[in-house]
Amino acid sequence: MEPSRRGPDLRDAHRFAVETAQAAGRLLRRGARGDMRARAKNDSGDLVTDLDLAAERLIVDRIRARWPEHGVIAEEGGEYAAGDSWAWLVDPLDGTNNVAIGLPTYVVGIALCDRGSPVLGVVHDPVAGRTWSAVRGQGALVHVDGLAGQPLRTPHRPVPAAPVLAWTQGHEVRRDDSTARALKVVLDSTARRVLQLWAPLLSWVMLARGDIDGIVGYRPEAVDLPAGMLVAAEAGMVVRALDGGCFDDRYGCPADRRSFVAGPPETIDRLVKLVTVAQWIEPQVRHLTPISLATVGW
Repeated sequence: MEPSRRGPDLRDAHRFAVETAQAAGRLLRRGARGDMRARAKNDSGDLVTDLDLAAERLIVDRIRARWPEHGVIAEEGGEYAAGDSWAWLVDPLDGTNNVAIGLPTYVVGIALCDRGSPVLGVVHDPVAGRTWSAVRGQGALVHVDGLAGQPLRTPHRPVPAAPVLAWTQGHEVRRDDSTARALKVVLDSTARRVLQLWAPLLSWVMLARGDIDGIVGYRPEAVDLPAGMLVAAEAGMVVRALDGGCFDDRYGCPADRRSFVAGPPETIDRLVKLVTVAQWIEPQVRHLTPISLATVGW
């Protein structure tokens, strides 16, 4: 094996990622209690705050000091360093819009990928003081108040008559995107509840814990996908493409190949059938004109 392909000791990298996510979480929790500066990142209305930037700097500096040869791709700073096939994906504050309005629903996400596919994922909730982590092929763990990780055991849930689902979409999805609108119509019409948490990594944790029955994602952001997806998969969940085919988990895939449906193995086929119904109503919603803010005098 070539030296550049040997990669890090995953046990060491796992411990490092958990500790680093928790350190960033302490920074966020302290900062969330005070005033923060927020600005719009783009026309979609997505925000970035000084907390995002401070937490990202902490995480990226630690990674580059420990593994300078690795690539680092972060939510706010983009690609910090070109590396070999090993790359860290960093979402320093997943749930920025929540924090900006005083809603304490946010997490830190860190993933290590080998040739694009996640081999290590960590999601840390600073408010609850809990961390969820996974190494590919070794199951998912939950860490409580800094204690050593314990196996995450997803309780058996009876097959629901109507599921509770989470929805997530990428920042660049337009309001008039007919596929997104058709999917939302189907989910709103059939699910018992549809959660839109503004923190997709937290949705993955809720799926892994058995709190919800599935997640549907349409063109989601690449950076905040691998960590949560790996935790859920190692907890026994299944991820499929929207058409039911195999899901390509490499972070470099284009947005149209990142759409997914995820859920327990016993109900994933039902969830796939649910989302495929959207293709039948998409021609109808395609001709509907979204209501603009100007129409209502905003």
